[in-house]
Amino acid sequence: MNIKTAISNAVERLAHEPIGPPRMAAEALMMFVLKCDRAFLFAHSEQQLTAEQQTRFEEAVAQRASGKPLQYITGRQEFWGFEFVVSPAVLIPRPETEHLVSAALEKAAQVNRDDIRIIDVGTGSGCVALALASELPEAQIEAVDISSVALQVARENARRLDLAARVNFYESDLLASARGEYDLIVSNPPYVGRCEADKVQREVREHEPDVAVFGGEQGLDIYRRLIPEAWDKLKPGGWLLMEIGFSIEEPVRELLKHWNGVSSVPDLQGVPRVVCARIPRMHH
Repeated sequence: MNIKTAISNAVERLAHEPIGPPRMAAEALMMFVLKCDRAFLFAHSEQQLTAEQQTRFEEAVAQRASGKPLQYITGRQEFWGFEFVVSPAVLIPRPETEHLVSAALEKAAQVNRDDIRIIDVGTGSGCVALALASELPEAQIEAVDISSVALQVARENARRLDLAARVNFYESDLLASARGEYDLIVSNPPYVGRCEADKVQREVREHEPDVAVFGGEQGLDIYRRLIPEAWDKLKPGGWLLMEIGFSIEEPVRELLKHWNGVSSVPDLQGVPRVVCARIPRMHH
């Protein structure tokens, strides 16, 4: 079977499943199996697949048809211009989370000193910490996760991106094991409420790690714990930046009522995505 026919068959098969654009998925899976780019697919559409390539492609298509996210099948996702390794142990990096990185870079510029200390809480694949490390060569960056398996993925990404010397990854339940004080605390915590689980895409619910998706009944559990911990671990005038889900801006702002300069950063659709809060200069 040639490349073109195999892709058409896959499109046909994926079209019956409620899982997004079938052609894009079929082409991405073919590029994954052949280790090639899109240009190659079009230039060599008549090329015959070996029996092994055909089997591997059909297996990948079957996984996608069952709802397994494309990124877990290919083991890759792009974020901040870098290619990250992902596995079912970590949340797949989302483009919206780039807003968290941008907001953190803006606050880091205000802190305005080289040896700024930053910690990324619940780092998952390491995407936020590593994006910050790539932009802030002098910063001291730590990244924690409660999942040791997630940390293996994050360390692997640090190695691949030549940033292993720049970020200290270690296991911690939120800030429990963090030492000293920080200029910036950033987090993309689990913020989906169990009460809205039915609104979440099936593939997220069935394939992405629960610990990275759900934040208790209303989605606020981690914020309730992280905000007071951050209050104790920030330097005077330091910043806490957290990604939020679409329905929880008000309750999160309520949890930050003693903080200064609370603001939110909208995504491209105008939905509040990141909440920033500053600790008073004289709080300790």
